[in-house]
Amino acid sequence: MGFNAIYQIAGSAMNAQMIRLNTVASNLANADTPASSADSVYQARVPIFSAVMSQASSEVSAGESVAVTAIRQQPGSVARFEPNHPLADEQGYVYYPAINTVDQMADMMSASRSFETNVDVLTNVKSMQQSLLRLGEVT
Repeated sequence: MGFNAIYQIAGSAMNAQMIRLNTVASNLANADTPASSADSVYQARVPIFSAVMSQASSEVSAGESVAVTAIRQQPGSVARFEPNHPLADEQGYVYYPAINTVDQMADMMSASRSFETNVDVLTNVKSMQQSLLRLGEVT
């Protein structure tokens, strides 16, 4: 596997983790957003990852990358009895997204660590390339 392939794989993985971080941030920002009905409540978003293989390359693993193929919405709501709320329905219920903030924070930490791991991969590849160039130096 060449250095360019490593850069491509790590870069695409970093991009996928950024999308994951953005969806988690959106979920956390909307976790306490009220709605007047269960149908209009914010739905949590989850990115779906997949490995993309390119057939165009002659190398076995040169065309691999990570991609976000879809962003799925997780339906669900929590009804709270708040009859004085301006968005309360005729029964006095206000609907909130069914978002577990602890799970979202754990997902954010996981995405952040995955991103950092890919940064470490790129740093190590850069160091290997610099060491390779130093091999050719005449002392």
